[in-house]
Amino acid sequence: MRQRIGITLGDPAGIGPEVIRAALASGQLPAAEYRLLGETDGHSLGQPTLAGARAAQGALEEAAKLALAGEIDAVVTGPIHKARIYEVGFHFPGQTEFFAARCGVANFAMLLTGAGLTVALVTTHIPLKAVAENLRTDEIVRVGLLLANFLARRGAARIAVAGLNPHAGESGTLGREEIEIIAPAIAQLNHSSLVTRHSSPLFSGPFSPDTVFHRAVAGEFDAVLCMYHDQGLIPLKLHAFHEGVNVTLGLPFPRTSPDHGTAFAIAGQGIARADSMIAAIRLAVELAENSAPGK
Repeated sequence: MRQRIGITLGDPAGIGPEVIRAALASGQLPAAEYRLLGETDGHSLGQPTLAGARAAQGALEEAAKLALAGEIDAVVTGPIHKARIYEVGFHFPGQTEFFAARCGVANFAMLLTGAGLTVALVTTHIPLKAVAENLRTDEIVRVGLLLANFLARRGAARIAVAGLNPHAGESGTLGREEIEIIAPAIAQLNHSSLVTRHSSPLFSGPFSPDTVFHRAVAGEFDAVLCMYHDQGLIPLKLHAFHEGVNVTLGLPFPRTSPDHGTAFAIAGQGIARADSMIAAIRLAVELAENSAPGK
């Protein structure tokens, strides 16, 4: 049976609706049932409004309801404008947290992938100065297991763990987080039931952050487990700016989104690229197929 994919249009004043239309017309998508959620009528391109934010929020609520009811198999979300949507009562840092809350899931994480590079984030939307104090062994293990499960569904396994400090702490002279927090997490991960079925450890490191992404792109690793937001997103967006995909790990259904924003300044000008949306839809279909009964 064809997979049923719900696609939210995002903020109707942004590029979401046009890149979705372009993706659907591209001829690059797998056969599936694509259901558009949201509205565009009555909204002006490039002019974000509270009405547009309400439309975007309503589409998200509908997508979550349909997915939880089993009426769609995966969700792809168009970009929203956070400042506006916060004004209409959206009480979540982003769409990742929204879907986790609607699904009643506490064990979730953010992953981004594109052009052969995959990164998962242990900490996300917190100030850089707060990363070290929020970095815990159990959190690294939790996100690492979610990442390993995602890769297993795609036939991949090798995970590099990035250090927090320059040169991965330089044996403790530039910081002890690698020794006291990250290395114990790697040991726990490699003794987990998900990992011990393999003949060799899935997780290795901690590696110096200034070289590990080059090694991953070269094919040495299938993914990098990152300690904070920009550690993972800067190399991902440098390497795969137009085809990056955001994935929420831990949900009972696949949820993906393009790795870009509303881009109000270029909405309706015919120059917005659909590459990331195409990649997000293709990955949603793949994950839905891999999640189907019997898979």
